[in-house]
Amino acid sequence: QVQLVESGGGLVQPGGSLRLSCAASGNIFSINAMRWYRQAPGKERELVAGIITGGSPNYADSVKGRFTISRDNAKNTVVLQMNSLKPEDTAVYYCNADVNVKIFSSYNQRAYWGQGTQVTVSS
Repeated sequence: QVQLVESGGGLVQPGGSLRLSCAASGNIFSINAMRWYRQAPGKERELVAGIITGGSPNYADSVKGRFTISRDNAKNTVVLQMNSLKPEDTAVYYCNADVNVKIFSSYNQRAYWGQGTQVTVSS
């Protein structure tokens, strides 16, 4: 059993900044990757940024240069620093993690999702 809890969403003006945080807790053996997705009304959930353990971060073209993803592996957290926000960034942002969990006598990788945090960019 794993929980992902996001925080940091809110209402900001265009050009403003927000810092989203996600903390994973529970029966975690290790985390292979952590990502941020977003979903706007009427649209499919899309990958915003992700970072694989031992690798470098990657970003959607729409946020490259404006957003920064970082991980604290020891604390099982991931942060999305969002700068120069635009109205089209408005969405519910979800934290995602590929987690190695122990189920009975074996370890398995499962994907977990946070409940989401609303980001609204508007004047």
